[in-house]
Amino acid sequence: SKISSLTRKQIIVHSSSSALRDLSLRRPEIPKLKCTCPCDFSQFAGYPAPLTLRSREEKEMGGYALGSAFDSKSGQMIMVALLLMVGSFYVGTLFGNNAPIYVSQAGSSSSSFDSSNSSSSSPIRLSTFTNKVSLTYRGKLLLIPESGMNVCPLRFNEYIPCHDVSYVKELLRQLHLSRKEELERHCPPLERRLFCLVPPPEDYKIPIRWPLSRDYAWRSNVNHTHLAEVKGGQNWVHEKNQLWWFPGGGTHFKHGAADYIQRLGNMTTDETGDLRSAGVFQVLDVGCGVASFSAYLLPLDIQTMSFAPKDGHENQIQFALERGIGAMISALATKQLPYPSSSFEMVHCSRCRVDWHENDGILLKEVNRLLRPNGYFVYSAPPAYRKDKEYPLIWDKLVNLTTAMCWKLIARKVQTAIWIKEDNQSCLEQNAALKVIHICDAVDDTKPSWKTPLSNCMHLRSGPTVARKLPPRPERLSVYSDSLSRIGISKEEFVSDTDFWQEQVLQYWKLMNASKSEIRNVMDMNALIGGFAVALNKFPVWV
Repeated sequence: SKISSLTRKQIIVHSSSSALRDLSLRRPEIPKLKCTCPCDFSQFAGYPAPLTLRSREEKEMGGYALGSAFDSKSGQMIMVALLLMVGSFYVGTLFGNNAPIYVSQAGSSSSSFDSSNSSSSSPIRLSTFTNKVSLTYRGKLLLIPESGMNVCPLRFNEYIPCHDVSYVKELLRQLHLSRKEELERHCPPLERRLFCLVPPPEDYKIPIRWPLSRDYAWRSNVNHTHLAEVKGGQNWVHEKNQLWWFPGGGTHFKHGAADYIQRLGNMTTDETGDLRSAGVFQVLDVGCGVASFSAYLLPLDIQTMSFAPKDGHENQIQFALERGIGAMISALATKQLPYPSSSFEMVHCSRCRVDWHENDGILLKEVNRLLRPNGYFVYSAPPAYRKDKEYPLIWDKLVNLTTAMCWKLIARKVQTAIWIKEDNQSCLEQNAALKVIHICDAVDDTKPSWKTPLSNCMHLRSGPTVARKLPPRPERLSVYSDSLSRIGISKEEFVSDTDFWQEQVLQYWKLMNASKSEIRNVMDMNALIGGFAVALNKFPVWV
């Protein structure tokens, strides 16, 4: 295989199929791969950093020269660095050849990622691979050429299937634009789907490692200057020579996410605690920007699923993934989000650009579906605090809608309002009798919500009359839940699956021969009940 060891260590992709379960845990067999093509991991990146980096931190930055990005070094240190570089190249000739990720594409468009910096941190351009650069499309049969997969032209380095702006433009007349349906997934027909390898940016570098990546990323990996220009004053992201610097700010917490998170904790606990003591352990962040809110919840061991659309703010999610923060491209528009009912203790919207008050509050009703009983909806936006323009009218609509949904406004402070979804079935039944709201037909809430149209109705909880409160993290990771019994998984099967993945993950790590800091972003291709992710909880990764 010509995949470099550095490339292989960027991401684990696994399947919990029966074939994988037949692997001997003592001596797993590794399939022989024939790969003559560069692999793109630019969508799965991880890193961060304090402002001044020295010795150990520089090692965690991936081994690239940072002289032009940080404080200048003395002449003696430069000489030592040069000697180390020469020595590392010599050792590389002894212990294997790590082929570069970048593939030279002479004649292809330079795109916006052309580097004006020829510093030593730029990747070496070696035409190691023989793959042809060609824009090719899917056929009815998936046939990989013997010479290897073609590589897409460089201008496609940010191509995302089903979020292709040029294809969506062709559909605009068919879409519900007032509900922003154009931001949802729209997949082209088979013959218009690319069948070539998406290349990394021209000056792509191995990502900075976690936890330094929370605060820093290589500019050449995500070279979007527009976001820094329009959001720099709110401390989303700043340019810093070769790096992007993420100070931890946001539209409504430009002085830092940590203080904002503490304020939310005070508001949800009547000034007595933090979000953990309020029972918040899983959060959905709507319109997450560069995901700093999620990053600063991690010290509280609060897991956040962040999402944002690919819109006029460019691909914000690429910044989040490059930082090593869990996020996905998605939008609240006409379809349910792909999560089961009662999945989160908090849904957060900080200037998320969602019109919650429109269409009879149908998007708020989707939030209600996703929230667990006694979960919180956090709303930081102008209608919560401004008295000019149309904001008071919007606020009145929100209050009327949430009251009809039996939510309770528990705090309104600074620029934030917080509601709690009270566990009050009788209130919903009374409001339905008054025709203030509609109750959804009884459905099997264990079925996937993939591509399900939004419903303008309220779901009544099935099962026990009093919702069971889940234990905090990490205890809840090993607790057999009622939802598992409803889908036919016994406690014995749950324990067996948990034990299997605990041992299997250790074997994976031995086979990869990677340090814990080398892997941050992990995609589970067949999550089942999450045993693989639970087993990785002891490692500094997100799944």
